[in-house]
Amino acid sequence: MNYENYDPFFPDQPVVDLYLPIWAKLPGFKSKPAFVWAEDGPIQPSFLTYEELNSSAQCISSELLLSSRKNDVVLVLCSPGLEFVEVIFGCQRAGVLAVPISPPHPSFTNDNWHHLLRVVSQTRPRVAIAQRDYIKHVEKYVASSSNNNKLSEALQNLRWISTEDLKGKKVTMQLENVNFGVGFSYNGCNADDVYLIQYTSGATAIPKPVLLTAGSAAHNVRAARKAYDFHPNTVVVSWLPQYHDCGLMFLLLTLVSGATCVLTSPNAFVNRPRIWLELISEFKATCTPVPSFALPLVLKRGHAGATDAGTVNPISMLSVKNLIIINEPIYNDCVEEFVEVFRPFGLNPSAISPSYGLAENGTFVSTSWRSSNFDKFSTYKKLLPSARLDHEDVDIEILVVNEETNEIVEDGVEGEIWISSPSNATGYLAHPSLTQQVFNARLKNKAGKCYIRTGDRGVVEGEERFLYVTGRCSDIIKLPNGQEIHPHYLETSAYNSCPNFLRGGCVAAFDMSESEYTSVAVVAEVQSKGEIESDMFLKQVCEGIRKATMKEENVGIGLVALVKVGSVPKTTSGKIQRWLAKYKFMKSHMNIIRQMKFDNNDNVQSTMQKMIQIEKKEYKKGNKMLIVEEEEGIYFAPTNRTLKSSL
Repeated sequence: MNYENYDPFFPDQPVVDLYLPIWAKLPGFKSKPAFVWAEDGPIQPSFLTYEELNSSAQCISSELLLSSRKNDVVLVLCSPGLEFVEVIFGCQRAGVLAVPISPPHPSFTNDNWHHLLRVVSQTRPRVAIAQRDYIKHVEKYVASSSNNNKLSEALQNLRWISTEDLKGKKVTMQLENVNFGVGFSYNGCNADDVYLIQYTSGATAIPKPVLLTAGSAAHNVRAARKAYDFHPNTVVVSWLPQYHDCGLMFLLLTLVSGATCVLTSPNAFVNRPRIWLELISEFKATCTPVPSFALPLVLKRGHAGATDAGTVNPISMLSVKNLIIINEPIYNDCVEEFVEVFRPFGLNPSAISPSYGLAENGTFVSTSWRSSNFDKFSTYKKLLPSARLDHEDVDIEILVVNEETNEIVEDGVEGEIWISSPSNATGYLAHPSLTQQVFNARLKNKAGKCYIRTGDRGVVEGEERFLYVTGRCSDIIKLPNGQEIHPHYLETSAYNSCPNFLRGGCVAAFDMSESEYTSVAVVAEVQSKGEIESDMFLKQVCEGIRKATMKEENVGIGLVALVKVGSVPKTTSGKIQRWLAKYKFMKSHMNIIRQMKFDNNDNVQSTMQKMIQIEKKEYKKGNKMLIVEEEEGIYFAPTNRTLKSSL
């Protein structure tokens, strides 16, 4: 589309929060649900109207500014839900700098506290916002803690504010006192103010704090609004994490569009994938974002023929106009299978919207959906395109560049993806050298424009100039013959060799050239069936992985390890952390069930006993070592292929 469905009397605003009072004043919008929260089980949703959200944002802003100042850093530790939405917009209204992260369990056991300590150490917040019960658990932990002084001290130095206290005056505040009429002076975030610290996912290295201005965020969601043709009649269903990237962007995108967004938690989806389909059907969703790796999970555990507690909730996908697929690379076969399964339930293939984005650009970059449809998409090495370079968004420039020479490559040649856009973030917090390297890249012999180096590999193909995101630069495996391969191809072949026993999306392939193995390794989680398989069966699985990767990709795997559920590390959005998987494997921090090493002739060089268990003493020592190295990695270094520099 070359237009946006907006009345010219309501022009675009410089920051997202300024859209909210406009909608809240309009008779047709003030009582309209902006956000809906749906728990699992019998759907009994709770609603937050535009008028209520505007009032709540003003109340939270007023309460925050009683004890905080503009530009103060505020740590947001709210669970997913409508309260989180209110706090995020309240922080923007107050002009404070929000740092939303997923709250770890307040017992802070099982090493779940490392990211929290890293965030507090890097961002140095003055205030932390959480539910009252969570704060009580934190206070109890701090009072009784004796073995983790760093975390206790960091938590104790924060001033904690409960969401209940922030919203305490909401009931007594009269809506007419929230006046945004003629002469109103907005005191919230300006377009050039950093209003959000958004952490990267941690897919390729320790998560990094990205500084995002209110103006760049507004540009980003307006670009997405135009790309997906969002308007006030749009209904979104999302279970994505609300703390960063696509999940957070859709909160802002809803507001600039005057749309309605139905939310549920990632845990609800993982526990019962069918809830996603039920919410689409119940609310007649027109748009829904979903990571590509979730489609096989839905097909396996939550497709339309499933039942829940003896009842069947009918599934209809007739309303879906945009099924936005994120988390590249996107495999064509997986999407085709999904479309064929759900076409009888009303899914239109033209609704498939492969898209590309990253935290360093706010989130959204581009989509391959416009002026095309799924039936016409071409493929490149089994992948669907994630974006199109042949479009009219002149303020968003996407290039594919030779990462060694900083020169643009020809179409058909793979290189690093570079982006120049008003959506670009300003850099990484407190790390000027890495900011200069990533956010201020320049083409060889060309002055002027700066680009973001995304760290993603891609290739442009075809007359429509589709962009295929082929993988991560730092994950590329160099083979002994000098060729390179992206690990996701090996992981896919490995999983397909035994899909009924291996866990989908829980296979990691990485280069072991720095170790004694000097070969490619594959680590795969097995299904938890409560029984011990025979040693012969496990041996056949390992050999099958080796044969499948050789047949499909002509790559000989040197080492295969089968591990227990939960051994392969993943980000909060479900991406494989190959760098961390390699680290944990080399440090013996994985619970290995069976391991086999092969030579170049497919001969087994060595095997390990079934159900290898780390001795209790060594396990404690290993955990201590990991904690120390995690803490040393609080301040990160520029990433490259060596694991040591990432830590």
